[in-house]
Amino acid sequence: MSPSSEPERVVALPADVDLHARPAAAFVRAAMAYDAQVTVAAGDREADAKSLLSVLALGAKRGTLLRLRAAGADAAKAVDGLADLVAGLVETPV
Repeated sequence: MSPSSEPERVVALPADVDLHARPAAAFVRAAMAYDAQVTVAAGDREADAKSLLSVLALGAKRGTLLRLRAAGADAAKAVDGLADLVAGLVETPV
């Protein structure tokens, strides 16, 4: 599948959420549920959406635009589902 035919969406992290351990873990758990190779990018960094360490290494902070792209059987569902998850993230107190 060529990159141009892969589903892609751009979504902003909510203004009060950094992509640290808890929200990143929720994102990775959701990504793992899809039969698709999913990548997430922030700026010029790109990561495997199913790798917690890779997602954390993006260093995405409040309001960062994340580019989601997927390939595979569930690609469209993965991109849409993960974009909705990111848009709905809320900071939870420790």
